[in-house]
Amino acid sequence: MSSMQEQISVFENSKREKLKREKPYIYEKVIKYADKVARGESIAILQFQYDYTCNFKCEHCSADKFMHKTRQSRDADERRVFTVDDVRELSRQGDAMGLAHIVITGGEPLVYPDFDEVVKAIDPDRWFITSDTNGWLLDEEKARHLKSIGVDKVQISLDSMIPEEHDTFRRKKGAHAQVMRAVDASLAAGLQVIIQTVVWKERARSDEFIQFLEYTKSKNIGAFVTFAKPVGVWEGRTEMMCGDGEWEHIHSLADKYNVFTHLTPGYGIDVGCIAVKRMVSITKYGDVMPCPYTHTSLGNFFNEPLKDIIDRGLALKAFAYGEKQKCLVGNEDDPFVKSHLPRMWGKPVPVPIEEVFTDEDYVGGCRV
Repeated sequence: MSSMQEQISVFENSKREKLKREKPYIYEKVIKYADKVARGESIAILQFQYDYTCNFKCEHCSADKFMHKTRQSRDADERRVFTVDDVRELSRQGDAMGLAHIVITGGEPLVYPDFDEVVKAIDPDRWFITSDTNGWLLDEEKARHLKSIGVDKVQISLDSMIPEEHDTFRRKKGAHAQVMRAVDASLAAGLQVIIQTVVWKERARSDEFIQFLEYTKSKNIGAFVTFAKPVGVWEGRTEMMCGDGEWEHIHSLADKYNVFTHLTPGYGIDVGCIAVKRMVSITKYGDVMPCPYTHTSLGNFFNEPLKDIIDRGLALKAFAYGEKQKCLVGNEDDPFVKSHLPRMWGKPVPVPIEEVFTDEDYVGGCRV
């Protein structure tokens, strides 16, 4: 077993023991994941874009088109959007599928006036709940409150250890200082903390990135790398993307730092690209996408069961279990970037599945 695999195993076992003590119902779902994967079932984290309201205007925002309410053939103001009752139904269906983890995102979740009601509707007794945040509003009082209502983890965005660079990237003066405060406040409140960071080709091998990893190591928290993707504000900008070399370099750092990507095995299970298999993204408007960066709709939650939609995704070769793939939309060396991703550019989002995939893209050559 490699050093990286050993670290993952120790880390995974530690997480499971904590989960078993604190949330036994969710633990029982997680320990069945290996069997679910063996049967070809999804163990998806539900990345839930409950609302697109945000207090930032970030340089790279992947949800930019959703924020501006562009969509195929329907006026923005007429679209059905999630209510708290819909959240409760999403929770019920996901729980019935044996899923265990939901991430509330957007937008900036901590500006939502009904955030507490959303957490209650998800039901912390049945789900491990993470909230994304840019950290701007996350002080000690807010962190303690999040913990008290059942949020388990916060995923805080930090994109440079150089304050001016982070503030420029996030287009918000003082953002870096607020992140530093948010990290310490969250740890003090007993929340689990992950730092999410965007890495583009130029940053991947920089001294600043190592400084960033030294910081997360000093705090004994994980660093989750999101590689630059040519969607949202960066639509079509493939020059920002990393390739095999950068991906391999980042993963090589895992022996020294707790740094991981979407390709790092989760729950002790390696599924390659996690789209559909270990993550789906659900928009404010009910569309279920393979991941937050693959802007095609596999189906709409308001029209059909979540399980049927996810099964449709698993029937596509790109997302099916089998040969381990690279990140389909975050690695410039993956063929999907040239063959399918451009079919989503220049269109209202999410793009209907039939405009992105043909019969040949399905396992067995037949649409589901």
